Amino acid sequence: MAKNRKKPGGKQEFVNEPPMGGGFGLGLFIFAIAALIFFLIFRKSDNNVPGLSYSDFLNQIENGKVVSVRIIDGVKIMGKYRGETGDISFKSVIPYDDTTLMPLLQKKGVQIIGETSSPGLISRLAGFLPIIFMFVLILMMMRQNAIQSDNGMKFGQSNARRYDPKKKKVTFEDVAGHAEPKKELFEVVDFLKHPKKYTDLGAKIPKGVLLVGDPGTGKTLLARAVAGEAGVEFLHISGSDFVEMFVGVGASRVRDLFSEGRRLAPCIIFIDEIDAVGRARGAGFGGGHDEREQTLNQLLVEMDGFDPKDGVIVLAATNRPDVLDPALLRPGRFDRQVVVPLPDIKEREQILCVHAKTVKMEEDVDLNRIARATPGMSGADLAGLINEGALFSARANKKRVGMEELELARDKLLMGVERKSMVMNPKEREMTAFHEAGHALLYYFMENATPLHKVSIIPHGRALGVTVGLPEHDSYSHTKSYLLDQISIILGGYGAETIIYNDTTTGTQNDLHRATDIARKMVCEWGMDEEIGSIAFGQEDEPIFMGKEIARHKSYSEFSAKNIDVAVKKILDNARNRSIQLLRENRDKLEKLANTLLEKETLSDGEIRLLLNFPLKEVTA
Repeated sequence: MAKNRKKPGGKQEFVNEPPMGGGFGLGLFIFAIAALIFFLIFRKSDNNVPGLSYSDFLNQIENGKVVSVRIIDGVKIMGKYRGETGDISFKSVIPYDDTTLMPLLQKKGVQIIGETSSPGLISRLAGFLPIIFMFVLILMMMRQNAIQSDNGMKFGQSNARRYDPKKKKVTFEDVAGHAEPKKELFEVVDFLKHPKKYTDLGAKIPKGVLLVGDPGTGKTLLARAVAGEAGVEFLHISGSDFVEMFVGVGASRVRDLFSEGRRLAPCIIFIDEIDAVGRARGAGFGGGHDEREQTLNQLLVEMDGFDPKDGVIVLAATNRPDVLDPALLRPGRFDRQVVVPLPDIKEREQILCVHAKTVKMEEDVDLNRIARATPGMSGADLAGLINEGALFSARANKKRVGMEELELARDKLLMGVERKSMVMNPKEREMTAFHEAGHALLYYFMENATPLHKVSIIPHGRALGVTVGLPEHDSYSHTKSYLLDQISIILGGYGAETIIYNDTTTGTQNDLHRATDIARKMVCEWGMDEEIGSIAFGQEDEPIFMGKEIARHKSYSEFSAKNIDVAVKKILDNARNRSIQLLRENRDKLEKLANTLLEKETLSDGEIRLLLNFPLKEVTA
């Protein structure tokens, strides 16, 4: 039986209780049976009667002192003999078949009583044990059925987690960055705080707000901040919590969720990963009768049915808005979409500062430099970076986290764990050094390249070496000249191997994939080839249940396909030839850089500039 209890402070708590009397009655019955068995096992009716050996028993008979005997089953003797103070009871056992005992008793005039032992209580109880066992089993089955029946009544209830904003209050101040999303959501907060201001004007607040952004950008945190700012109840549920293998459960849970929201109004209902239940209908394997689609239908009905005056706002989060059913996104349901983007350089620094507050940092830690070195990282990634830095410091038995540990944490997150224990033969290690030196050296000859951060021949993850650039600022679009320089740098390792060894290795595989991908996009998507022209070839096909590009529709002729291949090859050949030419002209610098890498394994931008006499460059934030 489910009961609604109130805890101190007015918070309600749902608890499960067993059916009335079921648990107590069964426990009492089992206890009584156990107590009875224990009593019967240890109870002895003749514990106080002294024992007498058989030889002493015979002597007492010869002396004429035995008054009476009771022989049980021809083996056990219970009797009395005369003592100084009166008759004394005794017990004894006939150890062997004594044919002289009975004549002797008769000769001495002893009263003889013979009897057979009747089954004791234990023996009788043993006969009833199967019946007792079946009775207990039936009671347990009845109790289990009662509990299942009680739980069955709750199967259709939502599993929403309820957060009390008074205990763990999250506000917009706790969310670093995201100025525009917070500005959009402040209108929802203002409505929950001052609904009369809007209703008097006849204005209608959006019923639903969809938070759209990459994983880890802080969509859930923003939703909790809205509830904390408004000081209202917050119900949190995942989209996957609605869908079950049983038909109708999802729709029932949706009804229960919105019913609970109205009861707690003003309230915010937050549905995380709504794409798990809100995908476009008609795409499932079950057609229109798919359980997921029935759940979505009920969600559409509930969002269209409740009045904004109820004080219930629905927030949802997804990183796949393209797969949602159009009916969810129409006005009247999720009226507003708030994009939660990846943080820019300033926001990354703010996020790092928030997470660094809980970690002991060295005074010389430059979070701005870390922010510049982490383009494309989400808030969750940055939180993980700070934590990894703290773990590195703890392993080294340091009291504070320094720049060295944060650099190691960044490299681990971007490139994988350092594999210093990996043993490479001298030839492979030398070829790796020249390969990475070819990448690094071209950073100083390309006009549009980002500044070099560092180069290393220490294996990271599956890579035998890494070369990392450090952008001065975030970039949201790139020019054709930048992309051509980037392809040349990517093919620098291939060019260095060709110059030094007149051969290449399998280590160029990833470089060739990256360079070819950029060149093909330049031709097919970005219109950056003069001969092909400004036309987009092909259309990506992303099935909503896959989330990955598995095909590209060939919406062009074989003649165009041939021209595309020629244009892509031309871009790659020009970039490779350019790389080889620059490296051949600076072969002495290439060899010097590679030999220093073999000695020191890792070199920073400043160290390379001093080594090769390049002018020192002061990077600005």
